[in-house]
This record gives sequence, structure tokens and C-alpha cells, in this order.
Amino acid sequence: MPHSPWYLVEHMRRAQRDIIDFIQNPDYREMNWPRDYWPTAEADTNTWNQSTERFFADRKELTQMVGDDSIDLFAPIAHAPDYTIFREIIIMANHHSYHTGQLLYLKRALEG
Repeated sequence: MPHSPWYLVEHMRRAQRDIIDFIQNPDYREMNWPRDYWPTAEADTNTWNQSTERFFADRKELTQMVGDDSIDLFAPIAHAPDYTIFREIIIMANHHSYHTGQLLYLKRALEG
């Protein structure tokens, strides 16, 4: 794995976007693991900024979904009745917490 915080943030962004697409898109198509979930090149400043902006925009979309009283988080997803939005949010929270720990570890290692 490259020693770059962007590498992890971009992976988190892609996974988060995939969860949003799964929740919202009746024509959802599964991404290819691991190719579609991990970046293949390092980032420059512009790429880092785009990744973080998109990550936070998607996170805002998820938090708005959770805060929307008209959405039943425990109801089956219409096009995926074995799943709920609540389940998908918990998966995302667990995923992000794991990689946030890796980011902190990487920060400490790079600071030396």
C-alpha cells in the first residue's frame, strides 16, 4: 500500500459512494473488488482536494438521509429487500472507523 493519506481517503470515498449508490439506485451494479475500490496512482494537491471535497459531500448526503424523518432507516430497501439503510450506514461507519485508525497510524509513522 502506498504511504499516502490520500490513498486511504480515496478508498473511503469510493466505498462511501458505492453505499450511496446501492441505497439509491434500483439499477445498482456491484463494483469490482479490489480494482474499483482502491486508487492505482498517487495524488497531487488538486486530486487530494477533489477527493476530500467529494468525500465530505457524500458524507453530508448520508447524514441528511439519516436525519430525514420521512425515511424509514429500518425498512427494506425497495430494490434490495434483504438490506436496510440502517445496515448500510452501520457498515459505512465501521469501515470509516477502521480506516480512520489507519490514517492516524500513518500520520504518526510519517511524522517519525
